[in-house]
Amino acid sequence: MARFCIFFLLLTQAFAVFAGSAKVYVWRNEQGVLVFSDSPKPGAEEVDIKEPNTVKSSIDTSILDIKPKAIDNNYQVEIVQPENNATVRDNTGSAYVSGRIKPIFKRGLKIQLYLDDKPYKKPQTHTMFVLRNIDRGEHQIKMSLIDDKGKVIATSSPVTFYMHRISVNKAK
Repeated sequence: MARFCIFFLLLTQAFAVFAGSAKVYVWRNEQGVLVFSDSPKPGAEEVDIKEPNTVKSSIDTSILDIKPKAIDNNYQVEIVQPENNATVRDNTGSAYVSGRIKPIFKRGLKIQLYLDDKPYKKPQTHTMFVLRNIDRGEHQIKMSLIDDKGKVIATSSPVTFYMHRISVNKAK
């Protein structure tokens, strides 16, 4: 709604500028009716306009913030889940990984998850991953933010987690 109001305000101001700078011509047509136009015609007289016909807005626009917001491209990637040195207990070997991008996740960016320094599946457009069938033991994950040209523009700190799966081996 605010954008519409700003657009309308600018549009009315633009008409006032054009109206003040245009020349007006007058003549009588075949029926004797006065015709006003911005295009001259043979026999037309230019009308002397003393004051431009302008409408002043009653809206105070000084309080509006109409400057475009610059998006900072100094990205930061953080792994939120699992926490560093956490133990994930799941007999299927599943773990949920969640990340955060600062300042804002723009269109065209992708996230690549790395498990033990190897890419895990394909890059995706959100920061939620599900790891499946992870072996027992210590693992390290990290995320890299990739721009639309395939360049890595930010990488998270590595997070170590421990997968705990019940063993069916019996002690001797």
